[in-house]
Amino acid sequence: MRICFVCLGNICRSPTAEGVMRLTLERAGLAGRVTVDSAGTGGWHVGELPDPRTRAAARARGIELAHRARQFQRVDFERFDLILTMDAANQRAVLGLAPDAAARARVRMLRSYDPDAPDGAEVPDPYYGGDDGFERVLDICEAACAGLVAVLHPRLAGAGSGS
Repeated sequence: MRICFVCLGNICRSPTAEGVMRLTLERAGLAGRVTVDSAGTGGWHVGELPDPRTRAAARARGIELAHRARQFQRVDFERFDLILTMDAANQRAVLGLAPDAAARARVRMLRSYDPDAPDGAEVPDPYYGGDDGFERVLDICEAACAGLVAVLHPRLAGAGSGS
C-alpha cells in the first residue's frame, strides 16, 4: 500500500499527516507494509523542510519531520494507491490532474477517515495563525490516521511485507 498526503505547499499539513501516519503505522506493527509520502499542489516550497513551527509541534509529540517539500505531479497517480487531500481546494487541484476515473477514485479527504469528523471536514491551514493551529493540525491528523489504520489493518495485517 502506498499513500500520499497532499496540501498546498507541503510544509505544514501534509508533512504532519505523513509523520503522524508513520508513527501510527509503527505502533500498529504495520510500518513495513505501507509507503507514506506527502506533496503540495503548489511549488513555492519545493526542496524545503517543513515549517519550523510544524517541526517543533511534531517533535514535542515524538515525531521528527525530515521530509523535503515537493509538488504533486500527474505521475503520482501511478505511484500511489491512496491520495489523501487536506481540503477541498487541494482535492480539486489533485482531481484536475487525474488521468482517468480509476485515478480519481483513489483521491479522498483525509478527515473522511475520522469517524467523529463531519462530512467534508478539512484540515485547516495553520500557516498564518499561531502555534495552537499546528497543535490542532496534529490532533486532527492523529484522529484521521488512527481511523485510516483501523480501516487498513485487517487487509494489511495478513499481507506480506512491502508496498
